Amino acid sequence: MSSHSAVENHPLRPLHRTLAGLTGGFLAVFGVLGLVETGDAGAFDRLSATVLGIKTNVAFSVVALLVGLVVLAVTAIGRNLDARVNTWLAYLLFVLGSVMLALMQTEGNVLNATITSTVVVYLAGCVLLTAGLYSRVSTARA
Repeated sequence: MSSHSAVENHPLRPLHRTLAGLTGGFLAVFGVLGLVETGDAGAFDRLSATVLGIKTNVAFSVVALLVGLVVLAVTAIGRNLDARVNTWLAYLLFVLGSVMLALMQTEGNVLNATITSTVVVYLAGCVLLTAGLYSRVSTARA
């Protein structure tokens, strides 16, 4: 075995990458459908559409779409970029979910957050964190 061959650190790496890709796909589809459903509503309108059982507005749809597209792109690229980016996006989603939860019953609820949307953000963060932490590939040292 050469001194620079790739060694998979976790046997479920393909599953983790697949789950990250599916999560990114879900977020991207949700974002697109949210943008279509909200139409010409204001970006931070709190009286907007429900998509896939989740209340959304233009701002939340754009956030979901952007995160989903980034996850899909880094999952396709791989090369440990996906592990790093998915880990950081997971942390970002945890912070976003916490802010959504804290502002849910206030005028600062600019993402039209509900308990359902907050749980979805936290779950997406959990999947991405798991994928990020367990999908790294290291090189074997001789």
